[in-house]
Amino acid sequence: MTFPTIRGWRRSLAAIAAAALLAGLPVAAPAAAAPIDTALQWYDTTAATIATSTRPQVTNSRAWAISWLAAARAVRTTPAGPARHYQDAALASAVHTALSTLIPEGTPALDAALRTTLDRIPDGPAKNRGVAAGQAEARSLLAQRAGDGLDPASVNPAYPAPDPGPGVWQPTPPSFTAAQQAGTRFATPFLLDRADRYRPGPPPALGSARYRADLAEVRAYGAADSTVRTARQTDTATFWLGSSLTLYTGILRAALAQSTGPVAWRASLVAVFHVALVDTQIATSDAKYAYLRWRPVTAIRTADGDGQWTPLHETPAHPDYPSGHNTYAGAAEQVLTALFGARARQPYTITSPSQPGATRTYVDWRRPTEENTDARVWSGIHTRAADEAGVRLGRDVAANAVRNAPRLFG
Repeated sequence: MTFPTIRGWRRSLAAIAAAALLAGLPVAAPAAAAPIDTALQWYDTTAATIATSTRPQVTNSRAWAISWLAAARAVRTTPAGPARHYQDAALASAVHTALSTLIPEGTPALDAALRTTLDRIPDGPAKNRGVAAGQAEARSLLAQRAGDGLDPASVNPAYPAPDPGPGVWQPTPPSFTAAQQAGTRFATPFLLDRADRYRPGPPPALGSARYRADLAEVRAYGAADSTVRTARQTDTATFWLGSSLTLYTGILRAALAQSTGPVAWRASLVAVFHVALVDTQIATSDAKYAYLRWRPVTAIRTADGDGQWTPLHETPAHPDYPSGHNTYAGAAEQVLTALFGARARQPYTITSPSQPGATRTYVDWRRPTEENTDARVWSGIHTRAADEAGVRLGRDVAANAVRNAPRLFG
């Protein structure tokens, strides 16, 4: 008996996932000339709208998921008439309707984008049916997700600091901000049956060899005044410091731009990606607040007695284990590998809001995960055990989303 290689397994997973999501989709006739890419245009419109929002990351992820899931549902069935006219109108109208409701301050720009799209589609029944279908799917999904616990107030309720103790999370310097994202764990997932389904095992025991090694690594490489961290490592820490949602917007865009599938497949790729990431952030909050593990700065200043130790970057206001940046990275990698394959069809380049002017170029989806894992240690804000557990958790939740993605489309 022979067993498939890892590469063969990934290809099989991608084929299975693609077949499940493409089942029953119409096959559009090839166009005589390259048409305007409505999916990519509305991806950029969504990204620009989200960029103006000051809501929590998971709330913005929810906006992506709802708007693109509505679009994917609307374009999966094409009625009689020009398929392209219907699909372009349906996709644009679904995203516009959902985002206008979820981010109302973005409505003027969304209205202008919709007019631009609809003006280039010839008038007729296909266009009219597309607009109606997109609006109907968006309104239906908005109603289904109402009260799902992902609004800003539910995500960030008041959370009193726990009593101090060895290993127990406490607000961290310099701002000593109260814990954030504590309410996300109570939100309603899209495809997870419960928030703790893939909760990782506990962090390394205090005083264990792994715990001591991890803390020593952060203390040496993550200090603001580190003498062992290289300039390249500092750049990596700074590049990956910003919002995961913002950083991965460019990565998902590369996959969408390089995709040659029908519009329904491409909309589904964006929808499943963000559904998986919403579920991942719910699972991350569950694990963080189940274990309440202190951050390296607290451990080093309290247990190690180095009261002046300061990390390279300011510590976020929530527990160490698991790393949220790495659950996001692991989930994103898993979805893109399953639905697109392990490698990009062409190299892609992304930018970072936390390192203006810098760019990084990749050829696959795994390398960003590896850099995220290192970056949080070199920033001095996570232990490596928290990073590695985060990657595993993200991959597990995303694999669940890919397996169950057909449920999203009835």
